[in-house]
This record gives sequence, C-alpha cells and structure tokens, in this order.
Amino acid sequence: MPETNVPYLEDPLGNEHMLDFDITHLGRSVENEVVIISNRASREHAIIRRDGRKVFLEDLNSTNGTFLNGERVLGSAQLRDGDEVMVGEVVFKFHDPDTTTRETPFPELEVNVEAGEVRLNRRRLSLSPKEFALVAYLYENRGKVCSKDDIGRAVWSEYQSGIFDYQIENLVRRLRTKIEIDPNDPQLLVTVRGLGYKMLGKMEETVE
Repeated sequence: MPETNVPYLEDPLGNEHMLDFDITHLGRSVENEVVIISNRASREHAIIRRDGRKVFLEDLNSTNGTFLNGERVLGSAQLRDGDEVMVGEVVFKFHDPDTTTRETPFPELEVNVEAGEVRLNRRRLSLSPKEFALVAYLYENRGKVCSKDDIGRAVWSEYQSGIFDYQIENLVRRLRTKIEIDPNDPQLLVTVRGLGYKMLGKMEETVE
C-alpha cells in the first residue's frame, strides 16, 4: 500500500519533489534524487533523512554550504513545515502534510540576550535596540504582568524623569508587527487591561 502524507520539497517553479526514501540526495550530479541546476551546488551537496515522523537536513561538506531559513546548516537540522532550504542558489520550501492544519500553531519565540538575537518560528528578526530591550524584558518575565512603569524603567533606563504611556504603547505596537502573525490579534504579547502587558509562554493560552 503506498505511503500517504509524504513530506516533499517545492522548488521555485512549483514542482514537488517527494521525500519518500529514508535518505534523499540533493546535488548537481544527475545521480541525485533531487538534481540542483546551479554552479554553486556541489555534485553531492546535501541529504534529507527521514527518521520516523521527523525529517532532518544535513550538509555533505559542500563548498558553498546548505542553508535553512537563511542560516548555514552545521551538522544536522530538523525540518518543519514551511521551512526554506537553499542549495546552491535554489530555494526549496519544505512541506509536511502530517503537520496539523486545523488551527494556527502557537508562535515559537526565541530570545537569546547574549547573542542579541530574536527568532520567530526559527527565523531571525530585525529589531531596533528599544524593540530588542522590550522583548528581552518581557521574555525574561514571561507569564507575569509587567506594568508600564516597570517597562519604562527597564527599556528607558537612561531617562530619570519617566516615560510617557504613549511611548510605551507605540513601542509595543511596533514590536507586535515584528513578532505577531496578526498584530491586531496578538497571541504572544497581550494587553492586561488596567495593569500592563504580558508575554505568553508556549503552555499558556489567552483567556477570554
């Protein structure tokens, strides 16, 4: 009986390359299951390996590297539905039909203060210094209500005379455009009326 719900790569022309082998080879050589027509692709460039329901991307020490969502793959990286894989100059989109599509998954936010990086669903965001300071403070205190006074002291520590509410509200609005799928219906950074703002963690849900 043929396997259903097979993950696949979609190339820039909309062609679907089914990943129905335990290991699928990508590269410039015609012997690969997925042939990459690019001078920047190595003959044997990368593989996609299936391990049960999980799918992994691995670079084969290629000259120009393999990239997942714009980041070079070192070793092995697990693929998730919607990821972008670049081999040579060709960008594929990974699709996993087993991914639940009945409801929008909760956004995955990662904040690395030491590296100065913020990622949403594994994609690096470009934030202003104040936006980064705000998301770092809320992320550190996720699950807790943070008042505007607390936010003002944390984000604008250089000002001793205090910060106006509209400055905080504008910063929150700008940050939401970066970290929320729908800024008008926030899932991560919610307003707690009369108290302040709260960053929700993965296990928390907004209560109506």
